[in-house]
Amino acid sequence: MAKRLLPEWAPQDAVQLTWPGPDSDWAPLLACIEATLESLVMAIGRYQAVLVAVPDAATRARLAERFARRGLPAGRLRLVVAEADDTWARDHGPLTVMQDGALRLLDYVFTGWGGKFAAARDDSLTRRLAEAGAFACPLVSRDLVLEGGAIDTDGEGTLLTTEACLLNDNRNPGLDRAAIEARLAADLGVSRVLWLRHGYLEGDDTDSHVDTLARFCDPSTIAYVHCDDPADPHYPALAAMEAELRALRRADGAPYRLVALPWPAACRDPEDGHRLPATYANFLIINAAVLVPVYGDPADRRALDALAGAFPDRDIVPIDCSTVIRQHGSLHCLTMQLPRGTLAPAPVPAEGESP
Repeated sequence: MAKRLLPEWAPQDAVQLTWPGPDSDWAPLLACIEATLESLVMAIGRYQAVLVAVPDAATRARLAERFARRGLPAGRLRLVVAEADDTWARDHGPLTVMQDGALRLLDYVFTGWGGKFAAARDDSLTRRLAEAGAFACPLVSRDLVLEGGAIDTDGEGTLLTTEACLLNDNRNPGLDRAAIEARLAADLGVSRVLWLRHGYLEGDDTDSHVDTLARFCDPSTIAYVHCDDPADPHYPALAAMEAELRALRRADGAPYRLVALPWPAACRDPEDGHRLPATYANFLIINAAVLVPVYGDPADRRALDALAGAFPDRDIVPIDCSTVIRQHGSLHCLTMQLPRGTLAPAPVPAEGESP
């Protein structure tokens, strides 16, 4: 049976987000992260729908009113009550495969990046969205621990990932490289896995998710984090990763076109000074646009220009992620794309019921 993991640039119905509750790690920054998420919803809503999991009915009603006041068309916003532990939809959201012309959503096990954080509500969130009628295609549960941010695909059978994450014993102990590759082939139709041995970001809780380091822009192009400061502690590992990327080949033997993304100045937590994993590789591809995280750094402009060159036919939209990075994630981490044909039509409200 032909099976294919859809690339991020495949046409989309929506982007999935998870809105934080007052009991989350965002509690001290709740107003700030809500403002960021509101800006993100409005930016995505210019191009397509947004599916938002919200912690309770009161939040649902509040957000429906807020976005209606801001002029977001009702058809561009779906709010579904589904409690979560955190906001990182990239890692608890579903992966979409096309199998013999039919779409399937795959729901993998999420353990809070190897048991680092509470994740029971996050792990069940996709199932609860399905039970609420959010999806238009079947949801299939898988018993493998796998986060969406850990992998990236060219849509043609090649997967890019890191050894530090997928081969980490805190995810799938007992499964070696060959076993992991076999599972990815069976589930996602992957015929090649490109493993990066090098590359990391200080402050990263994910064990080097590839979406913080290197990303496919199209089947022949990879954008990657380039550290140009030899005095920075990241320099040796990221230089080694760059050499690995230069050595990679497409299935036809051709080298990849590489797009170097700039290195921002060290971004530090304002409370205790620890380094935060700021990265421009955490961009999001949507219909007709690429949303790019920015941090109020002089390198922001160069990152936007570099990605404009990689995506000449899409709008380049900066999103201020200076609050998001406080919890060690960025733009792509907050989002999961839902390809065309996966989002169910919005239910018609009963008479007297708010939409």
